[in-house]
Amino acid sequence: MADEVVSHAFSHGFHPDHNRRLAAYWAEALGGPPDYSGFYGDETSVVRIHSGNGQHEDMDRRAISCFEQALTDVGLTNDDVLRQVLHDYFAWATNTTMSRYERSPDDVPDGLRIPKWSWEGLVRES
Repeated sequence: MADEVVSHAFSHGFHPDHNRRLAAYWAEALGGPPDYSGFYGDETSVVRIHSGNGQHEDMDRRAISCFEQALTDVGLTNDDVLRQVLHDYFAWATNTTMSRYERSPDDVPDGLRIPKWSWEGLVRES
């Protein structure tokens, strides 16, 4: 949130439990318990929060760079496989689901489920 480019996304304010909610979302997306969808909402609610802001490729690229720096800051430097999986997930989410509905949050369909990510990438529902 301190980055001069990425912080623009938070200039309107953010939920006081943002970090806790984000941790629950990422945990669920990465195969953990369904705490986010059980307590806070589904993928539709998440995507609507991130929609209707026009195109923001520069901010997206910068957010991915900040995420990579955060991995370094917490000491995740010796596990290249884990680091790559987390990078791939964050880059995919940033460039697809979080930027898909640039015109309006009203364009986001109801009933979206939180996408799951594994060591092999996006988990396709059968």
